[in-house]
Amino acid sequence: MSNGQKNQDYDAGSQPRTTGKKTYHHGDLRAALIEATRQLVEEKGPDSFSVSDACRLAGVSTAAPYKHFKNKTEMLVAAVLEGMLRHRSRMLAALEGIPEGSPERVTAIGMEYVSFALREPGIFSLKFGGFTDRIADPRLEEGGQQSFNILLTEIAKCLDEPGITEEVRRRGFLLWSFVHGLSFILREQGLAEKGQEFDLHDLLEDVARRMLN
Repeated sequence: MSNGQKNQDYDAGSQPRTTGKKTYHHGDLRAALIEATRQLVEEKGPDSFSVSDACRLAGVSTAAPYKHFKNKTEMLVAAVLEGMLRHRSRMLAALEGIPEGSPERVTAIGMEYVSFALREPGIFSLKFGGFTDRIADPRLEEGGQQSFNILLTEIAKCLDEPGITEEVRRRGFLLWSFVHGLSFILREQGLAEKGQEFDLHDLLEDVARRMLN
């Protein structure tokens, strides 16, 4: 399978569209609005998102969101938090069946990081494009640290360290920096073509082994 074909596979598993008028229970309404927000962010981009469009897509009145959210920003933050939860779940799932302490587990985390950036570019942009940096919501920082700790835990196991030591954090930052930058490159049309000659898994595996050696 070519690297281009692999990248196309990252689009699989996208969420179903929410359409039509519906009657929602209290909790369902919030979930429906978050899903509508996610869809619009992916389709139109974060800057073009509007509350009225989300209401239209979810099939509810324009007053409905204010039962759960104070404003547009809170709806976007909720969509980011849900996206981060999906991301963590997929990272943990990617580790299943891979031996403990194996560099392949770090490679699997890297593959899922890139996959998330390509599968949900809108949510990825909200989290890392400066939007959440301007918001004082501890849940965003906590969610990001939880995701990073998954990587740090695996690095500690590979290095046979007793926990998340300073050296583990240093190598974790180096690995994250590489994969994070690569994710942005592969999202950009034109720049992505420069990486198509390489097999993504082999590339990440090489970097993981070098960083963990």
